[in-house]
Amino acid sequence: MRVIAGSARRLLLVAPEGLDTRPTADKIKETLFNILQMQVPGSVFLDICAGSGAIGIEAISRGAKKAYFIENGREAVSCIQKNLHKTGFEDQAVILRQDAVAALRHIHEKEADLVYLDPPYKSDLARRILVALDAQPYITMDTCIVVETDLQSDFSFLEETGLEIYREKDYRGKRHLFIRRKELL
Repeated sequence: MRVIAGSARRLLLVAPEGLDTRPTADKIKETLFNILQMQVPGSVFLDICAGSGAIGIEAISRGAKKAYFIENGREAVSCIQKNLHKTGFEDQAVILRQDAVAALRHIHEKEADLVYLDPPYKSDLARRILVALDAQPYITMDTCIVVETDLQSDFSFLEETGLEIYREKDYRGKRHLFIRRKELL
């Protein structure tokens, strides 16, 4: 696992051992950032269920001004800290080691530009986080939320929120959903 592009390009990152985290493959990460490339420079980026922190670090490497890393696992947080130190991005990062839903209340930004969410696939954590994000003032009409999920997950619950899916990108066995606030009519 490595940083694909930007100021930390080619640096190798460490990931937690075991099956509790699923590092995003380089090819999928590259496709994701090709889609988001115009939105990343100067952005405030949230990496929720951050695992190794590779997605948020990629965002900083590509010009994000600040990234929040939300992760509850002790070993994963240790990996995030090591990866931030290795890349020299500590000053642009905030690590929140706590439950993802609770952590959202500790972000005090005017606007979060990009939110990346990679929760365990077979849990209701994506639903709980998205419902909580919908209530946050820093999620604006311009915020892009990306959820990494499996191909079978049901996101019909979004109909009861102020959020909507506006784009999907399928890979082998997984999908990125691009979500934004619904337009007010």
